[in-house]
Amino acid sequence: MGPCSRPSLVLALFAGIAVLAPAGARETADLAIVGGRVHDGGTGPSRIGDVVVRDGRIVAVGAGAARGYEAARVIDAHGKVVAPGFIDPHTHPNTYIRSEVAAERRALPWLFQGVTTIGIGVDGGGNPRVADQRAWFEQRGVGVNLVAFVGFGPVRREVLGESARAPDAAELARMEALVAQGMCEGAFGFSTGLFYAPQSFASSAEVIALARQAARRGGLYDTHQRDESSYGMGLLASTAEALDIGRQAGIPVHFAHLKALGADVHGQAPALVAMIDAARAEGMAVTADQYPWLASGTSLSAAVLPRWAQDGGRPALLRRLADPGQSARIAAELQANLDRRGGAGAILLTSPGARWRGRTLAQMAEYWRVDAVEAALRVIRGDGLPDSRAAESIASFNMNEDDVRLLMRQPWMVTSSDGTDGHPRQYASFPEKYARYVRAQGVIDLDTFIHRSTGLTARILGLADRGRLQPGAHADVVVFDPEAYSPGADYLAPQELAHGVDVLLVNGRLAIDEGQATDALAGRFLRHEPTPGACP
Repeated sequence: MGPCSRPSLVLALFAGIAVLAPAGARETADLAIVGGRVHDGGTGPSRIGDVVVRDGRIVAVGAGAARGYEAARVIDAHGKVVAPGFIDPHTHPNTYIRSEVAAERRALPWLFQGVTTIGIGVDGGGNPRVADQRAWFEQRGVGVNLVAFVGFGPVRREVLGESARAPDAAELARMEALVAQGMCEGAFGFSTGLFYAPQSFASSAEVIALARQAARRGGLYDTHQRDESSYGMGLLASTAEALDIGRQAGIPVHFAHLKALGADVHGQAPALVAMIDAARAEGMAVTADQYPWLASGTSLSAAVLPRWAQDGGRPALLRRLADPGQSARIAAELQANLDRRGGAGAILLTSPGARWRGRTLAQMAEYWRVDAVEAALRVIRGDGLPDSRAAESIASFNMNEDDVRLLMRQPWMVTSSDGTDGHPRQYASFPEKYARYVRAQGVIDLDTFIHRSTGLTARILGLADRGRLQPGAHADVVVFDPEAYSPGADYLAPQELAHGVDVLLVNGRLAIDEGQATDALAGRFLRHEPTPGACP
């Protein structure tokens, strides 16, 4: 052994100890995502770093953060984007989340977009018995986190049915009690769909009274406003009404799927922005969400039937259609509403299972050899189908892209899907926005896209410890390939899963692993804590 051999050996041994000793002292973790471009969900830029998860929570974030932990699983995220799981504040997911089939309750259309939390009960559809809903989901499991709203529709139907009349004092008190019950059981706010019957029959004063119940308990007023087009009061007057409801009720206002719908109101986005900015300058909390498509999605009845014809519900509608005088009046107004939406050629019929799916209303009129009004009435009647209302889904091509872009740039605008069966937005809204408006057009940048799909949305909804990658937050995390993240669905193939999400954690559990869905039902029915002292 040469004169330098022993010292070299000693140094080597000490070097080995230096390497091994910190490893022995490191904390344990369940999972570490290393080397990705990490965006924490805030307003700052993304940076290369790590995210460490233990017991469903994030314990460390930042450059080299994983070096202090011995993780049971290490995921290499080099070249990938690491962000909070996306939050979709406006969805219609009942086909999936309320299924008795566990695999369907995973809600794969949202998971493959990188979405970990969704808003339900929107457009005024939320059951006020929130505790019963929570028990149902906790017993069965669900793949995404759920944020529930109390809906005006079920509240009004329970007290007034489908009637167009105003409530008396006792009836209004019953409705107020239902809203208060839902809020005290953990709803995040009060949702309305004033465009839809029977909610459309309500006055502003009626809505204000109910919104006050949510305001007292710290909730949000989420609204599909009364008119997004020129059906009645018009888009700008409707927006003013929604702002006034929030002002008088003392509640934050959130506009669902804000848009200028139809040729009559194209170009009014600047006026919308000015109105909302003015309200915010007053000190009001006003925000909105938006889906990145030029076609809206609704039912054909909602799109083209006059509201008076729906007073009393579907049985009353069918009686009116059978009456020659009333039928002629309905037909005239239906034609005007078709024109408002760009004509029968701009309405694509999308109901899964219906024989007219994938055809425009104009094509069906030609096929049946009738005019567009009669074709619409045949679809609304659901001729030959056991559930006619399930056959009415449409995609209505009625928006101007300049309006969409302008609204998208606003600092109070977040991403949503308004996901409904038969429309590609259910499967592809977040990757569509990224692919079209971030990568292709540069309307917003990546950091803005992530912030307005995560942290800002969480703040609007009042979600504690979600929407951010920071120590202590719930571990809802998406890892996606910025080159591959893209929609799979389009209008003719609306149920294709999105591409590019490699890993998705929901409450710290793998919902997508190496691009494949797991069997995990890791979502939770989230609870909003009402204002202290506001509930029994």
